[in-house]
Formats: sequence, C-alpha cells, structure tokens
Amino acid sequence: MAATAPVAPLRAPEGRFVDDYLLSLLARASHAVSAEFHATLRRAGVQVPVWRVLASLSGSEGETVTGLADACLLQQPTMTKLLDRMVRDGLVKRLPDARDRRVVRIQMTPRGEALVRDLLVQAKQHEAMVLARFPDIGAQRLKELLRAIAARPARGSRRREAA
Repeated sequence: MAATAPVAPLRAPEGRFVDDYLLSLLARASHAVSAEFHATLRRAGVQVPVWRVLASLSGSEGETVTGLADACLLQQPTMTKLLDRMVRDGLVKRLPDARDRRVVRIQMTPRGEALVRDLLVQAKQHEAMVLARFPDIGAQRLKELLRAIAARPARGSRRREAA
C-alpha cells in the first residue's frame, strides 16, 4: 500500500487560512499598495487602465494589443476599446509593425508622453515610500521573485480583468 502525503491544515497555524495563503496575501498586498497610488491618479484625472497602458508603453518602441492586454491585466476586447478611446484622445497611435505589416503596434504620442511623465516620477516615489516601510527587505530580490511568479501563469489559466 502506497503512503499518502499528509493533508495540509485548512487553517494557518496562527489563524485563518487566508492569513497565510500566498494568493490571498498577494492580492491583499497589491490592493493596499495600489489604492495609495490610485488616489494620485484620481487627483491627476487619469483612469487606472489609461495609466497602465501609458506606463507599459513608457520606454518601449511600442507594443502589440495582445502584449498590452497581458501587461495591463485586461482582456483583449476591453483593451481594444480602451485603445480606441486613447487614440481619439491623442494619447497613443496605431502603427503597422516594421517586420510584419499584419501586426499593429501601439506607440505613445507626445501628448501621452507628457501626461505620463510626472506620473512615472510619482510612481517611483510611491514605490520608494512603500519599500522604505520595510528596510530589511531586499527590494530587488522581492521584485525578482514577483517577476518570476508573474512570468509563469498556471497552465490553462486565463488572465482576467483586474478591478
């Protein structure tokens, strides 16, 4: 008879299950940190999805719609509608890809760059403030771990729209 692995307890040793469950901790940490910066975006009159697109395009030569949808945590139809609005607002433009004219790349316009410039500085200041609360954490190591987790979505999973 084969030995079975012990079943993990349904509660954390020191309390509720969700208080020691990675998925819950990541979601709650993201919500807490992003809520602070989202207030900055509201004051600037910039919607979160618009910020995500502009931040994703910052420092790039352009991205595909699919690439942006993935980076911005949006489904592609939602991303397409958002990009239509951002094109009308003069924040981004669609260009054919230099290597494959069937592919469309999204690039920031000078107006988009002007809008996002100060927000990028504020985002880095916010990040520094958050990380300063935890001086013993290696910020670069934390980012490396988060990038590793984000780079390997579970098989069969589909990214869902983030609130």
